[in-house]
Amino acid sequence: MTGMSEAFQAHVQSGLTSLCRAWLIRRRDGVTYGFTDHDRTLSFDGYSFKAGTGLTALALQQATGLSVDNTEAIGGLSDAAVREDDIEAGRFDGAEVTCWLVNWEDVLVRWLMFRGSIGQLRRAGGAFHAELRGLSEALNRPLGRIYQKPCTAVLGDGSCGFALDTPGYREDLPVEDVQRGQEFRWQGLAGYEPGWFARGRLEVLSGAAQGLSGMIKQDRSNGAGRVIELWQPLRAELMPGDLVRLQAGCDKRMPSCRLKFNNLDNFQGFPDIPGEDWMMVVPKQSGANTGGSRR
Repeated sequence: MTGMSEAFQAHVQSGLTSLCRAWLIRRRDGVTYGFTDHDRTLSFDGYSFKAGTGLTALALQQATGLSVDNTEAIGGLSDAAVREDDIEAGRFDGAEVTCWLVNWEDVLVRWLMFRGSIGQLRRAGGAFHAELRGLSEALNRPLGRIYQKPCTAVLGDGSCGFALDTPGYREDLPVEDVQRGQEFRWQGLAGYEPGWFARGRLEVLSGAAQGLSGMIKQDRSNGAGRVIELWQPLRAELMPGDLVRLQAGCDKRMPSCRLKFNNLDNFQGFPDIPGEDWMMVVPKQSGANTGGSRR
């Protein structure tokens, strides 16, 4: 119960309260949703928290130290609030969640009781159940440097430093033919070698699937055309004419970093690290056995 203002504490200690919960969900694509379990809509901080959306919450479990705070929100699926097709498309995966306990008679008197993200999200019986994970959930990730031959950076991130908008490394074009939301075909994609976009990324810029993306598994020529295949199908319908963006892929090898991206100074791998077979080397009577260069 830390972080309470004096006004909120005084209201709670008065013995006669007018409190309700207000939830703000901010998706990764910037779309926001406001909900409240009060019987009328509330507004503060520039957001509107709608009543009657069917959102309720279970008890919030909090602990001292670095334990993960967690709770669960339950709500109905409707076109006015959270739609089933948005959940199916993965638009709420990892969305940021903030929850306040609010005095509905004076919304300035409120307490920020939870901040975190959506974990597991499931649907059943016309409703959704969202597991909410606190900020300390991020501390559960393993950290540290991995020493391996391939590069450990992600193309375009801070350690890589490559500018993804560099001309020649991405292409915006309309969809011509798509199969199962996974295999895209174009009659021509001039100027790019076969395999240029393999291990890259396809992002949808318009249409019903706008904001979704997928990792590219294969990039191959098909006669006079080009075929781009994703590892997994996009979870929303794509139509011919929808605009997509193809981002060049990186296979994490040092030659590709030097020749394809001219970014060798930022290569984050260790191409000369000995393999496991090197540890099995034993002395021998003939031939050179100096250890020498591993390259």
